[in-house]
Amino acid sequence: MEKIETEGTDKRFIQANKEALWATALALCYFAWWYLSAYIPGEVPVEEYTYIFGFPTWFFLSCMVGFVLFSILAALMVATVFKDISLADSDKGAGKP
Repeated sequence: MEKIETEGTDKRFIQANKEALWATALALCYFAWWYLSAYIPGEVPVEEYTYIFGFPTWFFLSCMVGFVLFSILAALMVATVFKDISLADSDKGAGKP
């Protein structure tokens, strides 16, 4: 595998790759949360379900708690990891042909 040389690489690409990795990791964690909280409890007869606010526990954890938790995590990720960068080519100057 070829080693990626970071010296001389545009810092915008480095930041974009970092942001993409964080976003992908968060999406994979969300899927894992959803899958595990929905399917780990196993096949239980409906009569034995436990309920939170009228919803089965597996549904409440996977769909409601997971959505709120990962929405907050996404907002924190955007606030801390993502950076506002210019898309203009710095070598040619902004707006100049």
